[in-house]
Amino acid sequence: MTRLKLSTFRPLRPAAVLGIALFALFAVTPRLHAADPDDFDAYKVRISGFWFYSSPSGDIQGSTENGVIDLQKDLGFANYSTFSGKLDWKFTRKNHIYIAASPFSQSRQTVLARTIVFQGQTFSVGLVSQAQLKANLYAPGYQYDIIRRKRGNLGLAAQIDLFDSSASISAAAQVTSDGVQHGAVSAKGSLLAPIPVFGPQFRYYLTDSPRVFVEGNLLGMYLFGYGNFVSTADTIGVTVSKHLSLNAGYQLGSRLVVNNKNNDRIGLRLTQKGAIVGLEASF
Repeated sequence: MTRLKLSTFRPLRPAAVLGIALFALFAVTPRLHAADPDDFDAYKVRISGFWFYSSPSGDIQGSTENGVIDLQKDLGFANYSTFSGKLDWKFTRKNHIYIAASPFSQSRQTVLARTIVFQGQTFSVGLVSQAQLKANLYAPGYQYDIIRRKRGNLGLAAQIDLFDSSASISAAAQVTSDGVQHGAVSAKGSLLAPIPVFGPQFRYYLTDSPRVFVEGNLLGMYLFGYGNFVSTADTIGVTVSKHLSLNAGYQLGSRLVVNNKNNDRIGLRLTQKGAIVGLEASF
């Protein structure tokens, strides 16, 4: 049986602050009884794609609760470029079905500064090792706009975050600097973790025109006394044509730890954060 174990719980204070701020923002906005074609945010299909300059941190863990391996200190993982995207179908004025994706794939070669154990295999200090980690996120979801007015909207989104992850570490046969000869060693493991999350998502036009807007979301799950999961993306956008806008901002994803007694499973704690820049097409 799979056992889910999350990092130590910390109260989601940013979620409460953002929620109060969003409701206050729309409460002071004048009531505008506009038809859907008059909404600045009127569309049926929206496709967004962002370049994401991510700074990853966290650790991986083998099939036991011992032997945590730090991605930066032990394996030398560094900042890298990736992308995130979303396809949103607004099939009624207030109802959305969407799917989002954000891939993570990085491979690093480094000289181990300490002896590590992964999936029952020992990698000695001084070995030149090759590590690869993939942690792709796919997230189908549904959103309902509880407030929709001419200058903006506030919705509640619920989605399933599917974390499709795998990790491998290998080292060829070699002689380390202390003169000790080591044989070739390798190990790998995988993880598929579906996590339900929900939270607010908003868009607000700063003036009485569709030219400039701010947008953001805060999605998370409090798993009782065991921990929490939280992610957010916040951008400012400039409309450059009827169907196209240019967006830029910041994205943070804090991910879970999942442990399993099976030998082919891994535990993973991964946080990605960094700047995002991209385009949004609405039709």
